[in-house]
Amino acid sequence: MQKFLPTLGPVSSVIGAQWGDEGKGKMVDILAEEYDVIARACGGANAGHTIVVGGTKHVFHLMPSGCLHSGKQIILGSGLVIHLPTLLEEIATLEEHGIDVVGRLHISSEAHILFDYHKDIDAKLEEERAAKKGQGIGTTKRGIGPAYIDKAARTGIRMEHLNDDLSETIKERVPCIKKTFDVDINAAKEIAQLETAKKLLGDRVTDTVRLLHHYRETGKSILVEGAQATLLDIDHGSYPFVTSSSTTLAGALQGLGLPPNSVTSCIGIAKAYCTRVGSGDFATEAEGEVADRLRDRGGEYGSTTGRPRRTGWLNIDDLKFGAALNGHTHWNITKLDVLDEEVVIPVMTGGKMIEMPGWQSSTAGFTKWEELPENAKKYIELIETETSVPCSMIGTGQGREEMIIRT
Repeated sequence: MQKFLPTLGPVSSVIGAQWGDEGKGKMVDILAEEYDVIARACGGANAGHTIVVGGTKHVFHLMPSGCLHSGKQIILGSGLVIHLPTLLEEIATLEEHGIDVVGRLHISSEAHILFDYHKDIDAKLEEERAAKKGQGIGTTKRGIGPAYIDKAARTGIRMEHLNDDLSETIKERVPCIKKTFDVDINAAKEIAQLETAKKLLGDRVTDTVRLLHHYRETGKSILVEGAQATLLDIDHGSYPFVTSSSTTLAGALQGLGLPPNSVTSCIGIAKAYCTRVGSGDFATEAEGEVADRLRDRGGEYGSTTGRPRRTGWLNIDDLKFGAALNGHTHWNITKLDVLDEEVVIPVMTGGKMIEMPGWQSSTAGFTKWEELPENAKKYIELIETETSVPCSMIGTGQGREEMIIRT
């Protein structure tokens, strides 16, 4: 029986509302059971989605989280920059768990290829920023920014050329990149990786824009999976401490080639508190023992880098901004259970910190609204009142089933 599709409609989207790591993957995984097509639009292997199913943890960087469901068509859109060895590694890991994805994977011919030398350039630039300014941006050093630099400079290599002989093209780049960035290119290795990817993925590259429109016209439902999150958007985020792509719903639609009027719902994902990786302002950041407590209870270490995340309290002003920017129709508030032991829970709203009373009892694994302590309900209701968006899904643990549904 369908729980979500009748309410969310045939083209639903899942967009992070904070600085990433909100738990988008779990929501996508749950929704994917009812949707025919799972589409990721932008970014690269700097994303990290962690799903726990049957006690087994799955971490994705390029593949959409919904790929765990057999029979679902998977789209990697034109807004992506794809590191092919990482993609092949994820495919192999899925196959080890008995999940075949290649036959249902469709990669945009317009997506760009991210090479190892992009990662080397990324590390070099971050090192230079840190030396010059005392701190870097905090990139994952996965080469995302340099790959988008090539895209904007019209020098990028797109997936449509995967089946071509790119050996001379790669070799021609060696002296230029050495001169510009003082980075060496292992041309032989890059070419070998292209050849390996070509064998498995060469026939999976296609016009995904046309394909998505075909799916819509034939009545298929589409789930759009966002990467990173609103406050990291290259235009609207906390610049310059942002990612290199558009992380909003508008950016996702651009990256997939879907029209704005096709979207029937937009789920904003936000933790019941807040975290951030890397540098930049964090108005509600906690310090000392409090920060450590939130980090330890929430398991706040990057799924891509393993870095400890900065932790702090919920900023409702940020959620209001995200709701206005993305047009959120529903909230999925995640990790409510991390706050179970707090006596007082600070929250920012209207530019001021207020204190909400904690509930000091376990909500872990709850699946019904009625089970929540009254103070937990008041906390959720504050978010709804201040943002004018209903909290329709409330996460109470890592597992797929640990979710309160109020659609």
